[in-house]
Amino acid sequence: MSVTGVDLRWFPMWHGVLRPMISHVLLFWSARWRLSTCIGVVCLASWVAAAAQTADTDDDVYHMQMRVQPSFAKMQALGRQLFFDPTLSGSGRMSCASCHDPRYAYGPPNALSVQPGGIDGQVLGRRAAPSLRYQQKVPPFTEHRFDDDFDDSVDQGPAGGHLWDGRAATLHAQAAMPLLASNEMANPSVSAIVAKLRQAAYAAQFRDTFGADALDDDVRAFKWATLALEMFQQDPAEFYPYSSKYDAVLRGQAQLTEQEARGLALFEDEKKGNCAACHQSRISPNTGAFPAFSDFGYVALGVPRHRQLPSNADPNFYDLGLCGPDRSDFRDRADYCGAFRTPTLRNVALRRSFFHNGIFHDLQQVLAFYATRDSEPQRWYPAKVDGNIDPFDDLPARYRGNVNVEPPFGRPVGEAPALSATEIEDVIAFLRTLTDGYQVYAGRMEYR
Repeated sequence: MSVTGVDLRWFPMWHGVLRPMISHVLLFWSARWRLSTCIGVVCLASWVAAAAQTADTDDDVYHMQMRVQPSFAKMQALGRQLFFDPTLSGSGRMSCASCHDPRYAYGPPNALSVQPGGIDGQVLGRRAAPSLRYQQKVPPFTEHRFDDDFDDSVDQGPAGGHLWDGRAATLHAQAAMPLLASNEMANPSVSAIVAKLRQAAYAAQFRDTFGADALDDDVRAFKWATLALEMFQQDPAEFYPYSSKYDAVLRGQAQLTEQEARGLALFEDEKKGNCAACHQSRISPNTGAFPAFSDFGYVALGVPRHRQLPSNADPNFYDLGLCGPDRSDFRDRADYCGAFRTPTLRNVALRRSFFHNGIFHDLQQVLAFYATRDSEPQRWYPAKVDGNIDPFDDLPARYRGNVNVEPPFGRPVGEAPALSATEIEDVIAFLRTLTDGYQVYAGRMEYR
């Protein structure tokens, strides 16, 4: 944590051993399991074995880190080099920063629904690029999350993991994916990437960071590279500064304007915006942590089909999020279909494409969709041949029952919207207070 408590991720053992073990402890505690219900040593042995299995997955790069003990500062410095290096792409023109620009809170620098990539720089994917800020708060994927901010007997259900469908357990696993994806950095293999690392201007820096043999073996070298990228994303000044106006308000250093305060009230009102149901806005009463503005859970919102995406040219193709097409492990879970992970709303006012398919391009559209999706479906969905509206058109009919109908959704057709135009502007005024960079200048706080 950058504002309260010690950041355990700075310790080499955190990811490799302590985090998995603590995760198991919390799961057992939250589910009301107790060691006293087991047969002493048998229960403890089972728990230790489960933790060890979690820690050893993926020939664990964190165990490599524990053995070598590379300098954290050196890993961060190397990770920065990798992050901004376009030669690591198949085209030689695309770096991680091409889609995750620091000027836009490490999110996309433009209003494109999806970012172009590939060998020729023209290939489009299916999903919008997320911001990489505040990703350190995202827990590993689990089907059963017990959130410490709420009643810990309540199973939140699926939560966590990186990317829209949570299939990357860690930031180094996430970093590996775009390097090899044909629509992103488009390298043909791990070996091709490592060959570039051996020729890079910072190859000596790579060996100095991880050891003289760090680039000798392709598989190990690739893991070192993705670990460096992950450690770069642990830089608090770059990736979790907690420097928004709202953070200043939480610290007692600033006050919301009347409009911003109205927006926060609407944001939290369970009968109006109800945004805080998924985007928690208050300091944790249990840990003292500042809000992530996401519960990291999965929800099907019934976002309209984006017919301009090349993948959607096939009328039989559907991006089903948690149940596919990229997650084969949940393809038989019909109740997960159409659900995507809730993103953080921090720095949301800097974005110009929204939802997993980038269908909307400003916050007014997003809030209007929430307010009128069900009461004015003709605004968002096409008409069928018979003239009736085809709601939730980006889901097969058999999965449309998964779509969330909690407020502000669920209003009958023709009923007044959950939020008026003025109230939408108030909420947006509050959302703008979540933009990082609010600092003290000449005794007062402002954005510069």
